[in-house]
Amino acid sequence: MARRPFLVIWECTRACPLACKHCRAEAQRARPPGELSTAEAADLAGQVAEFGQPRPLFVITGGDPFCREDLAEIIRAAVAARLPVAVSPSGTPSLTADNLARIRDAGASAISLSLDGATAAVHDGFRGVPGVYDWTLAGWQAARDLGLRVQINTTVSAHNLTSLPEIVRLVADRGAMTWSAFMLVPTGRGRGLDALTAAQVEDVLNFVYDAGVYIAAKTTEGHHFKRVAIQREILAEQGADHVAALGLGPLYAELRAGLAPLEAAGLRRRRRPPMDVNAGRGFVFVSALGLVHPSGFLPVSAGNIRQRRLAEIYRDSELMRGMRDPDRLGGRCGRCEFRTVCGGSRSRAYAVTGDWYAEEPWCGYQPGSFPYPDQVRARLTPLERRF
Repeated sequence: MARRPFLVIWECTRACPLACKHCRAEAQRARPPGELSTAEAADLAGQVAEFGQPRPLFVITGGDPFCREDLAEIIRAAVAARLPVAVSPSGTPSLTADNLARIRDAGASAISLSLDGATAAVHDGFRGVPGVYDWTLAGWQAARDLGLRVQINTTVSAHNLTSLPEIVRLVADRGAMTWSAFMLVPTGRGRGLDALTAAQVEDVLNFVYDAGVYIAAKTTEGHHFKRVAIQREILAEQGADHVAALGLGPLYAELRAGLAPLEAAGLRRRRRPPMDVNAGRGFVFVSALGLVHPSGFLPVSAGNIRQRRLAEIYRDSELMRGMRDPDRLGGRCGRCEFRTVCGGSRSRAYAVTGDWYAEEPWCGYQPGSFPYPDQVRARLTPLERRF
């Protein structure tokens, strides 16, 4: 991960017709000046290819990528550079079968869509425009019909906290390669939303773990999910009650009960292990203006691809190197036995405290409190050699 990221996310534009309550980019209807040109976007694809094999996944996001008329041309340039390409469009009237076919024919193999509620009222209320829910479901079906893989992203906040099981059931019914629970980072418009408590987040992460036997489930900016996964595996091996051992609350019980229909249907799959990526560690974000960030939710730049090659910035800049050094973490994160596989959300730490090395504000775990330290040590020792 110090040499080559798994994911390169490019914000191709900040233009978007939606008015989402959590928008990191504080998107606007028209494309602002200074965004990378078609030629510069093709050069960026070449810079991503310079990381070598295996090639990083190149994800084109926004704003709404369909606001760029040259989107298909850029995808073709990325495919010519032998990059795997995914696109993250918004749920708008442009999310049509014809537009999805164009990006598929250009070489994109997957898309990701946001679904922040199991009903139109909840989802459209969060996205700020009526009709988004229906456009999203129609686009989801069209993408699957076209052979595109689909990831569904859900922003977890107070507006949909108890309806998460309904969203999981919808994903299971309609089919998706992955469901990602995005733990809100209070940046951009998201600063105006109510924060979850650390206890609520712990309940949600354990629910996501449970959902993983029915759908391929992961988290975004919920890096302590990796700790939860290790804890749950150890507790299962020991025959221990995870609710009691982890101090889970009534929210967890309510969310877990919502999975009963999937359990009754006998829908089970092999659990997907959490990906070992974090800001600047296996992950890098390039803004619409070419600025390079450890994460799209951490608005601190390590350089600009217009002046310096992306691989050089990722590998050698002080900011990126610091992101990969667990010894720089402060507070509970710095003392935590899980720090090399978790590290907490550096984006959320910065948004809340102004210090990207501060402890994860939405984690309630007390270092050293897990009752099976030897088992933890046995699992983590081989992993620590990677850092």
